[in-house]
Amino acid sequence: MTPVLQEIVSLFHTPAFVIEEEGLSDVIAREALLDRAMGPKRKKKSSEKIRRNRLPADGLALVARDETGRVIGTVRLWHVDAGVNAEGHGVPALLLGPLAVDPDTNGKGVGSALMRAAISAAAKRGHGAILLVGDPEYYERFGFSAAKAQHLVMPGPFERRRFLGLELKKGWLGGAAGMLVATGTRLTAPRLRNAA
Repeated sequence: MTPVLQEIVSLFHTPAFVIEEEGLSDVIAREALLDRAMGPKRKKKSSEKIRRNRLPADGLALVARDETGRVIGTVRLWHVDAGVNAEGHGVPALLLGPLAVDPDTNGKGVGSALMRAAISAAAKRGHGAILLVGDPEYYERFGFSAAKAQHLVMPGPFERRRFLGLELKKGWLGGAAGMLVATGTRLTAPRLRNAA
């Protein structure tokens, strides 16, 4: 390829990305990305209270990397009980979030790819449902709806129309009602310093 042609191709080339499980070495990059994409108020959200001092569900912390290996997107899922069922037993589910994409790569499909990968990985691991707080206009295309979460509440303030659910197993959230409660593994003191 001639230098001129190479320059033209590079002008129109969209960087490729890969999605893989988050590693311990991704913590600093993930946190910096979340700060850039979501700002300092992200740690005050009701969802964050559920995630605080917990580990994400096994195999369900994902990152997107560009062709240089830089983290350009992140999504994590967390174990929760989605209220209780008619027998008074907790209904195991996952809470998705945060989903964030580097502002420099918005509009390139990174967020959608992360969502599809997260949903697929959760289904393959046998989980029954995923809940999240987000814009219905974005998440409905993945099958999320407010109707699936209508009898559930978050601890702390949340917008009802933005509290959404997706059943990975038909009827999983049927009859579930009440408060979301964190059930995932708690961080131990040494892990807390490394994984925060």
